Amino acid sequence: MNLSENTVLKENYTFFVANADGNTSSAEHGFYHRDTRLLKTYAWTFGERVRLLVRHAPRADHFWAHYADVEDHAQYVGVQRHVAIGVGCLEDVIELHNTSPEPQTITLELRLEADFADLFEVRGWHDIARTWESKVVEAGLEFHYTAQDGQILKASVLLSQPPSSLTEQAVSFTVSLAPGERWQLTATSTCYDSGDSAATSPSLPDYPTWQHQFEKIVAALPEPHYRPVLAQAVDDLRTLVLATDEGLFPAAGIPWFVAAFGRDALITALMMLPTKTEFSTQLALGTLQHLAAKQGTEHDDFRAEAAGKIMHEARYGELSRTGQVPHTRYYGTVDATPLFIILLRETYRVTGDVRIVENLRPHWEAALRWMEKTGDIDGDGFLEFTPAAPGQGLNVQSWKDSGDSMSHASGELAKGELAVSEVQGYAFAAYRAAADFYLALGESSTCKRYNDLADSLKQNFHEAFWLAGMNTYAMALDGDKQPLRVHNSDAGQLLWTGIVPMEVASKLVATLFSEENWSGWGVRTLGTGEQRYNPVSYHNGSVWPHDNALIASGLARYGFVEEANAIRGAMFDIASSQADKRLPELIAGYPRSSLPPVPYPAACRPQAWDAAALVYLADVGKLEP
Repeated sequence: MNLSENTVLKENYTFFVANADGNTSSAEHGFYHRDTRLLKTYAWTFGERVRLLVRHAPRADHFWAHYADVEDHAQYVGVQRHVAIGVGCLEDVIELHNTSPEPQTITLELRLEADFADLFEVRGWHDIARTWESKVVEAGLEFHYTAQDGQILKASVLLSQPPSSLTEQAVSFTVSLAPGERWQLTATSTCYDSGDSAATSPSLPDYPTWQHQFEKIVAALPEPHYRPVLAQAVDDLRTLVLATDEGLFPAAGIPWFVAAFGRDALITALMMLPTKTEFSTQLALGTLQHLAAKQGTEHDDFRAEAAGKIMHEARYGELSRTGQVPHTRYYGTVDATPLFIILLRETYRVTGDVRIVENLRPHWEAALRWMEKTGDIDGDGFLEFTPAAPGQGLNVQSWKDSGDSMSHASGELAKGELAVSEVQGYAFAAYRAAADFYLALGESSTCKRYNDLADSLKQNFHEAFWLAGMNTYAMALDGDKQPLRVHNSDAGQLLWTGIVPMEVASKLVATLFSEENWSGWGVRTLGTGEQRYNPVSYHNGSVWPHDNALIASGLARYGFVEEANAIRGAMFDIASSQADKRLPELIAGYPRSSLPPVPYPAACRPQAWDAAALVYLADVGKLEP
């Protein structure tokens, strides 16, 4: 699956994924709403001789295409198509134009198939045997499904012109056109979900208003050839925004992650804040308030919930609603909780509004209690997580959340309760943030307590994680407190958090930019000399743009501006090399050459924290320390 070749349209929780022609043709394609694929097949054919000449999708809520019935290198009938997506609907307008001097007849067919599959089924992880009703109605087709929990889902495709043929699988039109004659059809697909409360949610900002707020940032980019890339990132961020009852919230990515993800949203919002636009502030506030509303309140092993813990992921599909997967609210993340506190501190710094801190005080204090007690499983001052049992959630609950990402130098996977390095950096920054909150609230003794806690963590972390012979930090400590002695990108993120002592920073930076770790396209997730290194893997040697953006910010923080700009240039070069001008979720870790980077086969496009990474890196010199 190469998502760079897909047509991707989205508005709020509704999205459509198709091929370059705008038709569904492979496993992940379809018309989705709230984690359910309503239509598996939605595909037009316009006759044997008709082929696509051009497609244009300047924003992810519209798609234009021109197809032509060509014979003897001349167009007989032109087919223009405009597809627009809205909340719960897809409008498809097709116009035929006979540009020849003779009468022409053309046959159009739209093939349709519903499946009402949960997104986890589309990914091949589960399977539900289900039946649904389909029927022909006066203006088109309707599909109706009652889920196991009684929730009702419907999809309809209504047509503005009477078809020549209409069955439960296909609609066809045979159109005769005089010379110069035009004919137009509108096919409107809508969905209904009885559990959807989106109608009461806040509205999304329109594209022109969103673009206007960021146009100065795009125009100020010193390299004109990078500006289209940055403009695409800005548009993608608007595309990915969800409207929740608590405010704007960035979805993680399309097609698999059109949902609320704690870690992804928190990092995305953090990267947007330095722009100091109205929308970046709204995104930060909406993210904080939505995650606060879903903060853990009780102990629940199935959902990995605990009091004060910040959510990892929320889903609306049938498998989640019926408890077959824990994702109505799943808390299997160790880092979202400190990141929540960090985002709150940065939002307070940007706005200067202490009321934000006051209003969310019950939530950040609950998060601190989780960090100090529940999150520190063995009382050693580090945040750990217990890998989930098979089939019960994530085995790795830090950002490198694939099951094979945490390994020793021997290649053996780490066992037991893991303390991952960058998570301790996040905890350090969160304790510093808490000290700032208490200082702003006039509580000096509690302020001192959290500064002391941060100082203690910084010292203990360096002693436990620093690998003097390798001049880097261990990727994690396993359940026996043995360090994972491998070269890794997590060590670079530690610079972003400020936990690295100044006296070893230059050694760490040299290691990060060694041939083993630096590909030329970015810092690899795992060094090339490690047993589990694989350049085309999810977390064992690939290059992740959001990871590198945080590393670049950390480099700038410690005064390594040249190195920060090397990462900045690499990220913009990756995006510029892509046909859609987007940073992919990740790329392979091969050394940079004159060829474009090798893509990872299933990377999301667009992805929120990658789009935000370009905005964040637009001016490395202005990144907040």
